[in-house]
Amino acid sequence: MHVGSRLRLRRTLLGMSQEKLGEAVGLTFQQIQKYEKGANRIGASRLYQFARILDVPPAFFFDDMAEEGGLPLSGGAVEGLEEEAEPFGHDPVIKRETLEMVRAYYRIPDPSVRKRIFDMIKAIAGAADQI
Repeated sequence: MHVGSRLRLRRTLLGMSQEKLGEAVGLTFQQIQKYEKGANRIGASRLYQFARILDVPPAFFFDDMAEEGGLPLSGGAVEGLEEEAEPFGHDPVIKRETLEMVRAYYRIPDPSVRKRIFDMIKAIAGAADQI
């Protein structure tokens, strides 16, 4: 389910439809839906195809993955040193508002303007932390 939700996140960030992604890998949009919802598992070769099409490393799909089945992803060699993962469902990156903001940001053609907007947002966020 986590890998599928990361697939959906990246596809949505790029503004790509399920149909368009499906065409790129020779699948129907219904099959893409099943992958994104976690109804079907994604094999390694298919994951590699998605990574290439969505321009991310394959590891992107496993970023922020919480422990599953009680087994830590690191192998659990050193007890107590692993960070506690936040529940995936509360990730602000998944919100539509965030996705729309990222898309709008990357539509700004001038890199220096994008940089100034980025700096402004960081400054505003920092000021809000101090209130």
